Amino acid sequence: MFSGIVEEMATVVALQHDGGNIDLTLTCSFTNELKIDQSVSHNGVCLTVVRIEGDNYTVTAMRETLERSNLGLLQVGDKVNVERSMLMNGRLDGHIVQGHVDCTAHCTAKEDADGSTYFTFEYAYDREMALRGYFTVDKGSVTVNGVSLTVCNPTDNSFQVAIIPYTMENTNFCHIEVGSTVNLEFDILGKYIARLQRLV
Repeated sequence: MFSGIVEEMATVVALQHDGGNIDLTLTCSFTNELKIDQSVSHNGVCLTVVRIEGDNYTVTAMRETLERSNLGLLQVGDKVNVERSMLMNGRLDGHIVQGHVDCTAHCTAKEDADGSTYFTFEYAYDREMALRGYFTVDKGSVTVNGVSLTVCNPTDNSFQVAIIPYTMENTNFCHIEVGSTVNLEFDILGKYIARLQRLV
């Protein structure tokens, strides 16, 4: 379980294909605090640490994860938003994030907002998935590349988010341009409510 408050950007240092899986080796400032089997969010995807060597650690992304997320697009040198699992004795500064990416979206617009930046993202609309809670609502929460954000101007298949300078500088939003692919996780509360409505 995560909060969507990114700790820092890790750097991809190696990629190794193993059948349908990819082993991602990264480096970050807290590598020496990690343990084998620990869960770490990578661009919003919960992955398990399988190897630690010096300043580097390795996680494995399986085929389904690669198909649902942007991890298969990563190259050596890319920056990845990382967050360790949430401590249950602290404040929930973002929102409840599972680390289970639902789909990808594409950036369709990037606009200056007098210091902050508005990003517009568009994803494939699927009515059945929307009925199951895979949608955004105005002022609701959404996770983009592992970042907990507030939704603005949602439509059936798009939404905006406003990024403050701190988030721009400390997450890989600084590399997102029109056409970039990002990971989305819709709010788990919306999914439960949608499921409950279909059962009653």
